[in-house]
Amino acid sequence: MGVGVADLPLHGGHVPAWMIRYMERMAKAIVEAIVEIHGEDALVRGLSDPVWFQAFNNVIGMDWDSSGSTTVLTAILKRVSWSNPELGFLVLGGKGGRMRLVPEEAREAARILDLDAGEIEAFSRAAARIDSSLLQDGYDLYHHSVIASRSGLMVVVQQGMNAGKGMARRYHIDRASVEEPHSGVAGVAEDRVLNIVARESREARRLFIDLVSEGNRRLKRLIAEANRIVEGRPSLLDFMGGRSRRAATSAQRPSYYRPVTIDRGLEKALEELGKHGLNHEEDLLRAPGVTPKVVRALALVADVIYSVPASTRDPVTAPLNPFVYAYAVGGKDGVPYRYSRRLVERVTLTLEEAISRARMGDKDKLKALQRLHEALRAYLGGIED
Repeated sequence: MGVGVADLPLHGGHVPAWMIRYMERMAKAIVEAIVEIHGEDALVRGLSDPVWFQAFNNVIGMDWDSSGSTTVLTAILKRVSWSNPELGFLVLGGKGGRMRLVPEEAREAARILDLDAGEIEAFSRAAARIDSSLLQDGYDLYHHSVIASRSGLMVVVQQGMNAGKGMARRYHIDRASVEEPHSGVAGVAEDRVLNIVARESREARRLFIDLVSEGNRRLKRLIAEANRIVEGRPSLLDFMGGRSRRAATSAQRPSYYRPVTIDRGLEKALEELGKHGLNHEEDLLRAPGVTPKVVRALALVADVIYSVPASTRDPVTAPLNPFVYAYAVGGKDGVPYRYSRRLVERVTLTLEEAISRARMGDKDKLKALQRLHEALRAYLGGIED
């Protein structure tokens, strides 16, 4: 599955109600065609790819360079899926307060799709933990959606904002794994990142387990020791003849290389974590107390005291040009050309007619559209070559 990155500036506007209706009708026709030809799992897999997701967004006429591309498309697909459960997939959650609806919606989704509600909730919680605590990149989550098919295939599409920079970042997670869980991340690459889910952080994650097993009292002493080293104050390591490899050097220190205040919030989180413990790396996804501050404290101790650094690699990939692949009916803000209501109606009617005929046994028109798509791909591939 390919991955991509696109700049997503925060936009404060909204999509006109009449345009939403057109977008929803066209999205429904596209979804029905995909499910008819390839099955609902193909749709879920597509949404796990940020480039495919962006293309779908652009095809129905939404802006390419807007944080709203995430919230609008997932909201439209949510309405389409719940209004047409026979399509075999459902979208849960959404923006702001709708994120908290996932547990409640998971129970109903499990009934409709014949799935385990607990598995949906666990996947949702793990994904939220990944991009709020284990990947710290300066973006705060404000949108969280789970897309599940009746086969049990799931993907989370969630988005964070950096209000100071006026930018958003979209995360796609297709497996609840503590190592490399993202199928793609769309956003602007950042310099100061703490990436505990990176493959390169494997040794640090294993050390975290040992640090937690030593108990809160010992761990707090280690955090205080790391703070003294970072601040350049005398530490126990000075008297023992040792010193952190980064303590007095490195002009480009990682984001976690700064003191961690041992306040009541940190102590409470450490108490929670201590009660449950960490037996395996995957416990970082579900154990209570794994807050962003606790993760940064563990990373600091691992690096400064034990010389086991965590990854600072940003998981986004190279930028792409959104104008070369995605537009069909224009864009909401007139970029790259004005949104055409008449064209939307014609495209949607063509798809709806093809789907209707296919369901009655006449799949010629749907197959013709598929052949046209394959011919176009071959043509564009020849140009790229």
